[in-house]
Formats: sequence, C-alpha cells, structure tokens
Amino acid sequence: RPEYCWIKEHRVETPHGVLHVTVHGAGNARRPAILTFHDVGMDSKSCFSTLFKFEEMQEIVKNFTVVHVDAPGQEDGAAIYPAGFRTIIGVGVGAGAYILSKFTLSNPDAVEGLVLINVDTNARGWMDWAAQKLSNLTSSLPDQILSHLFSQEEMSANTELIQTHRERISKAPNLINIELFWKSYQGRRDLNIERNNTFKCPVMLVVGDQAPYEEAAVECNSKLDPTTTSFLKMADAGGMPQLTQPSKLTEAFKYFIQGMGYNCPIDCQINNSVKVHKRYESHHQNTPSAIRRVI
Repeated sequence: RPEYCWIKEHRVETPHGVLHVTVHGAGNARRPAILTFHDVGMDSKSCFSTLFKFEEMQEIVKNFTVVHVDAPGQEDGAAIYPAGFRTIIGVGVGAGAYILSKFTLSNPDAVEGLVLINVDTNARGWMDWAAQKLSNLTSSLPDQILSHLFSQEEMSANTELIQTHRERISKAPNLINIELFWKSYQGRRDLNIERNNTFKCPVMLVVGDQAPYEEAAVECNSKLDPTTTSFLKMADAGGMPQLTQPSKLTEAFKYFIQGMGYNCPIDCQINNSVKVHKRYESHHQNTPSAIRRVI
C-alpha cells in the first residue's frame, strides 16, 4: 500500500486565530498543492481521512503535496506556512467548500481547480432562517450539525456512521468552538455567482442523492460555465460521499485532474469492473472531466 512520503504539522498564526495545517506528500513544487477544508462539526481527519487513505487515491496524489487545513479551534486538542506552493487544487466540503469558493473568487490566479462537495454559495433565505431558529429551540447542537452533514434517510436509519459522528461531536472538548464555526457558516453571505461572475478554473461539483444540499448544488451548477464544470450526483452516497463512496469519488477525482493535464502514475489503475463508462455519463465530449452523474 503506498504511503505519503512525509507528514508535517504546522500551527499558523493568522489575524483570525491559529490554523492547524497538516502537510502530506512529495513536496513537488512544480505541481499545485491539493488543499482541503472540512465542514462544520468535523476536522480534517474525520472529514477526509477515509478518502485520502483509500489505496487508489494514495496512488493518484502521491506526486502531489496535500495540505489539510483545520479551521481555528476545530482540530483535536484545540510556524510558518510551508512555502513553495504557487497554486492549489481546492477540495472542500460544506462550509469548507464555501470558504474555498470565496477564496477562489478573490484569488483566481492561485487556484487551478476546485472540487466542491455539498456546496451552497447562497446566503440563507428567510425560510431557512426561521427553520434554524426553530431548530435551535428543539434540537441539540450535535443534532443540528448532523442534519447539516447527513441525509434525512441516514438520520432516520441512525446508521453506524451517524452514531460515530454524534458521539464524536457530543464529546468534543472544543464544542464551543464548533458552535462558533456553525453560527459563522449560518451567517454566510451570498457569493453572487453568475455566468459573468464565476470561477475561472475547472470545477467538479459533488453531491449525494437526497443530500441536504442537493438543491443548492444543482442551483450552483446552473450558474457555472458548463464547458469547465463537472456535476457529479452520486447515488447511494448520502450526505458525506467522501466517507461513504471513496472509490467512486476517487475515480472521478482521477479523471478531473487528468482533464487538467496532470497524469496519474502508471500503476494507478482502477478495477476493470468499475470502469468509468459504466457509471458515468458524459454530457460534454470535448471536456474530459465533464462527468455528470453516477448511475
């Protein structure tokens, strides 16, 4: 099983707090770093370890440097930023996807590509605001966050994954910090994305079937440039496809970065039983990464 070449941890002082940054990889400055940002109620380990420890994903990223960023106060147990990265490929989930989207709009030359899972680029409407006020009165903070992370079907089934994350959030020593991050995301501003005000880089939007942010992802897709945007709606993935379907997401990520011109290692082979043409339908033959839906 391939492993990252080295791991370094950094504590980065910023005007808004200390960022915990974990760096994996080969230190290849000729390629963009893959930078991840987690969702509310999670940290980089709980949000991305399943995906990035997946054997086929390790084969894909072993020639990249992977930088996992934890929001201030969100890491377990809650320096100088590693130099040499001219550009990044952003991978964000939920709140992390919103943060990376906002960064990309402000710094288009710094981002070569974006993978946005469960993204919502809109501010909350009045109905959402009222629903959240009611939820604050009737639901605990862990249950509010779980409803943000997972589908109603998963919540009703009370799957092992739900139980694990409920226990992790409920027992988190930094629960106050998690609540502050949650409130900050709830107060997000509209990014005002339109066809004439959109990302300049290739984008892969990912959302699970019946996920809480399915409609928001569909709306975001309608506002982006269809020639540079891939929309991946994953069947049977629930609210956290990077945890429940790492194989499918790894395959999609492989073709996304290949479409950007970054070849995977020769030994990065996907099992013949899950070849891409059996599960993906391409709606743009001239765009290699335009994978539209998992079947």
